[in-house]
Amino acid sequence: MSEIVRNELPVVVIGAGPVGLAAAAHLLERGLEPLVLEAGERAGAAIASWGHVRLFSPWRYDVDAAARRLLEPTGWDAPDPDALPTGRELVDAYLAPLAATPQLAPRIRTGVRVLAVARDGADKTRSLGRERRGYRVRTVGADGRVADVLARAVVDASGTFSTSNPLGVSGLPAAGEGEAAPFVTGPLPDVLGADRERFAGRHTLVVGMGHSAANTLLNLVELSEAAPGTTITWAIRGGSARRLFGGGVDDELPARGLLGTRLREAVDAGRLRLLTRVSIERLVPGPESVQVLGTAKQEPLALDVHAIVNATGFRPDLGMLREVRLGLDPVVEAPSALAPLIDPNQHSCGTVPPHGEAVLSHPDDGFYLVGMKSYGRAPTFLLATGYEQVRSVAAALAGDRAAADAVELDLPATGVCSSDLALTADDEAGGSCCGTAPSEPQLVTLGVGAPAGVGFASGVAHGRAGDGEDA
Repeated sequence: MSEIVRNELPVVVIGAGPVGLAAAAHLLERGLEPLVLEAGERAGAAIASWGHVRLFSPWRYDVDAAARRLLEPTGWDAPDPDALPTGRELVDAYLAPLAATPQLAPRIRTGVRVLAVARDGADKTRSLGRERRGYRVRTVGADGRVADVLARAVVDASGTFSTSNPLGVSGLPAAGEGEAAPFVTGPLPDVLGADRERFAGRHTLVVGMGHSAANTLLNLVELSEAAPGTTITWAIRGGSARRLFGGGVDDELPARGLLGTRLREAVDAGRLRLLTRVSIERLVPGPESVQVLGTAKQEPLALDVHAIVNATGFRPDLGMLREVRLGLDPVVEAPSALAPLIDPNQHSCGTVPPHGEAVLSHPDDGFYLVGMKSYGRAPTFLLATGYEQVRSVAAALAGDRAAADAVELDLPATGVCSSDLALTADDEAGGSCCGTAPSEPQLVTLGVGAPAGVGFASGVAHGRAGDGEDA
């Protein structure tokens, strides 16, 4: 394939979530033709699955600038910039209208899953003329038909939500984990809503030490007050939960600090049972429950539970990229230049400067991991960071090197993730989720001219390295 033909092809964007649609909007502004491939039946399908959860960040940081420029001429009713949306509201009030704009609607294909990406006419081992070749993206539709799409470049914004880390030890599935799948709920079940009957009056095991685990645990505690017999066990692999308990009032995001504070109070009050240094070795499913076998603090562990919430974090699906030459860090599976900034062994909740195309590039030119997938196995991510990623990538693909390298971002002194407690924290803090009056958000400018060391403090430093011994 000649370079001229390659440049006439569309840029394939994998995923119609917030970052994928933002990428398409920025590509259009740059005069490039995007083609968005979405595995779900609608834009934002993954977010819709946790639609009951409220974000920590207000609307002002959840809407991409290029996307806003597409929406405003349609008469779009912009949400209150200081309100905190749920996942469902993010889809209904932003992603769905964005996907329906006349510019994006004909360029989005839903129900199309990407099976593989490769350089057109060259496997991973072939170097001669590689830089002149476009990409071949193999897809399968809802009808099972396999088809290839040719692209000048590929922007993979497919996220990681569909690939949870396993429950077993050492990053491997526990024996019997596949057979026990009917008892595993996913990382963010709607405990107080649609999934209530699955948990009420039953024993649930929550595995994990992130904000997803904290949300579910606190919802289960609330459910136990109304549904007698509701029992909660919390299992973590580390020796202490202090990293999730966080900095409390020292947290720059009150909703996140409140999440940890309330969880610590629930543990101290005996409203749930915390097990530390847990290794799950085997799952044995039965008719109504599943037996969980392993160790806790090197002592035998045997639990019989009705449901397991696998809040174990996520990992990127790299299998479909086997024929692409990637430059990934061996620890977190993120682009090698980005990985040192987000390694959870060293960083806690978002000490990540904004970054663009130069940090995200791979040995195969024109291929990019963006959004949550660019963070690999690292657990923290900001939507606004993803929007700046794709703005920079679009500029680079359009040949505007100066704009691609001028990476700047205005963010609140805040963190990431989401919480059902966000509104409660808003009320108790007497201000916005950033702890400031809504009319005067306190901004931290990151990027060109930013002070060194600016990050997003959670009150606990050094990530997993700060877990220490049993507490």
